[in-house]
Amino acid sequence: MTYVVVENCIKCKYTDCVEVCPVDCFYEGENMLVIHPDECIDCGVCEPECPAEAIKPDTEPDLEKWLALNAEYAQLWPNITIKRDALPEAKEFDGRSGKSDLFSKNPGQGD
Repeated sequence: MTYVVVENCIKCKYTDCVEVCPVDCFYEGENMLVIHPDECIDCGVCEPECPAEAIKPDTEPDLEKWLALNAEYAQLWPNITIKRDALPEAKEFDGRSGKSDLFSKNPGQGD
């Protein structure tokens, strides 16, 4: 099992989760984070840290798309282990549905 970053992270990108991850399995895109499924140890400490509730266990239904996206972009984006400010528009986009179209394939800054 692994944890998965889902749609609500898009355009929010809170990084509270990366600070508590004991195995540094978060990777940063321009407007969201992903979890590397082969590095995640299923400890669950990241899930309650996400203010946007955008981290879910992969045992929840209908997460196949997000698990695939996390696996793909964890290979392409830089690792992030330090907490930074959320995106300026985070509060405006937190909880908004239909954000998949806003997903950016561009990498983030990383450490």
